[in-house]
Amino acid sequence: MLTDTATKNAKPKEKQYKLSDGQGLYLLVNKTNKYWRYDYRFNGKRKTLALGVYPDVSIKQARLAHQRARNQLSQGNDPALQKKLEKLSRKIQADDNFESIALEWMEKQKKDWSVSHYENVSSRLRNNVFPWLGSRAITAITVPELLLVLRKMEARGVYYSTLKTKQYCGQIFRYAIASGRAERDPSADLKGALTQPDKPKHFASITDPEKIGGLLRSIDSYNGAVVTRSALKLAPLVFARPSELRHAEWQEINFDTAEWIIPAHKMKMRKDHIIPLSKQALEIFEAMKPFTKNGAYVFPSVRSRTRPMSENTINASLRNMGYSKEEMTGHGFRAMASTLLNEQGFNPDWIETQLAHTEENKSRKPYNRASYLEQRRAMMQQWADYLDGLRAGADIVMFGKQV
Repeated sequence: MLTDTATKNAKPKEKQYKLSDGQGLYLLVNKTNKYWRYDYRFNGKRKTLALGVYPDVSIKQARLAHQRARNQLSQGNDPALQKKLEKLSRKIQADDNFESIALEWMEKQKKDWSVSHYENVSSRLRNNVFPWLGSRAITAITVPELLLVLRKMEARGVYYSTLKTKQYCGQIFRYAIASGRAERDPSADLKGALTQPDKPKHFASITDPEKIGGLLRSIDSYNGAVVTRSALKLAPLVFARPSELRHAEWQEINFDTAEWIIPAHKMKMRKDHIIPLSKQALEIFEAMKPFTKNGAYVFPSVRSRTRPMSENTINASLRNMGYSKEEMTGHGFRAMASTLLNEQGFNPDWIETQLAHTEENKSRKPYNRASYLEQRRAMMQQWADYLDGLRAGADIVMFGKQV
């Protein structure tokens, strides 16, 4: 049998050689390193098992590993195959925690989601689930564990978000089941265990012309950051969703054609969308150039020019101006335009196309980003002129002639 001294003093030679420790265990010495090896026979075939590199693996550790392999062999198992299976098991345990599978699932879904939906799912999971279940093996998560995490959300009164988060967790568990990394979905056992939210309400909006005029004047005099004030001024002119507005990029603005072309991946309906820009909207973009044109976003975050404005900025600004969440929201600018344009008799197809609403009637003509473009262009200009009149306090009851 080898000694520590013999192992330590073994020097490389012209050709590699072996120093036997008995029963198939030996030290293989070559010009670069010393390797512990175990030669054995399994099912009539000669095989070699690598046990580590000396001195990282001492002679004592090599003998323990050698004995373990001999025990496996005596039980009818191939030590080399057992080593591969153990390595694979360790990798699966490291890779298959809840957070890693959730991120993988989100990346798969990303192409079919709008930017805002992706951010909502990511935010709910990162803030409410990952801190408690993220590092847990997905197969080890129990029904009571998942319920406890969701109860933490319920305690804040966010019942709708809690149910959506449960839904996302269920989709993640089922994704893991489909890929062979989990056997069951614990969220399925939580049916009826969570508080049901009240029926969703429409986004609060101001639709009285006189009050709209007051809102526009408040925005003009708002003493917040120029980026925030400009976003507020643009919101009623473009009918965009708040997520689309704050993610606006300079490369999407065509000053020659007076159009803002939002790419499909940012849109709820997953199709490119054209917003014809009125003269007033173009002026706002022009005024923003000195402040943010050197970055990607028209309305960047106050903390980093590489990120868009926070999703809470518009609503927080409205609150600062004295408008409660029951009076007006960032989404309410869309309802404002839709309500008044419909009241004034504009073609509903023009309005719905401009709002980029998904057509529920599948027999209708499929959405085309250029549909009614010229009619929408004229409508948007008339709307902007109408808002100017309301801002000035004019007694405007009807728009000008429709095109």
